[in-house]
Amino acid sequence: MNAQPPIPLNPKPKAPEQVAFHRTELAVILSLYGRMVAAGEWRDYGISSLREVAVFSIFRRTAENPLYRIEKRPKLRQKQGLYAVIGMDGQVLKRGHELKTVLRVLERKLIRSVE
Repeated sequence: MNAQPPIPLNPKPKAPEQVAFHRTELAVILSLYGRMVAAGEWRDYGISSLREVAVFSIFRRTAENPLYRIEKRPKLRQKQGLYAVIGMDGQVLKRGHELKTVLRVLERKLIRSVE
């Protein structure tokens, strides 16, 4: 007789294969995006869902590099914060645990452009 190991009833849950923005997160981001499009500052966006990060890229024109990237990194949830806004040169403009507070750095630019 061959002895076989028992089959576990609750196998370990798999980590998600890719990180994505939730509907409520996208609603907050697209609200800001719509206001900036109406102000004539932004024209296009792109969304990437990768293994460790979800990225919302914002473009002034379609064929350019992104002006800003809004990133969601679940691994940084306990450390620096889940969300970050990164400028065109790669500099982190704001990082934090709440999306609305992180996006305020971009809303300040909306106030300046409307004046």
